[in-house]
Amino acid sequence: MPAPFDHEKLRAYQEALRFVAWVAPVIEELPAKLSAKDQLDRASTSIVLNIAEGNGKRSHPDRRRHFDTARGSALECAACLDVLVVRGKLSSETTPVGKEILLGAVSPLAGLIARFPNQVHEEQAPYGATIQAGENEND
Repeated sequence: MPAPFDHEKLRAYQEALRFVAWVAPVIEELPAKLSAKDQLDRASTSIVLNIAEGNGKRSHPDRRRHFDTARGSALECAACLDVLVVRGKLSSETTPVGKEILLGAVSPLAGLIARFPNQVHEEQAPYGATIQAGENEND
């Protein structure tokens, strides 16, 4: 078997896929006109896709942004489950399993987000450093 892509090795990715598999029958049972159905489908897919894309980015801010989007989508899925319970479309006994799987994706994502800084740094020139000819607009 060929070596997996790097993102496939991530626990967050594996848990996100596990959630997609868990939520698929839930989504299928929901009424077509229910907006939470479409939202849950899109958000669960977004977790997986953003982890994969983020892990393939070379710049740290890009990686962080995609991982942060994946985390946000996971939290959105948890909120969708709550909405479905409140609307009587999903049993409150069902949601803890899905939320536990989501937590398994969110926790390592938080670590990945913290690992990559969200800012670009450059060394500052010492105060009073000489300006090279052509660097100043007034030259």
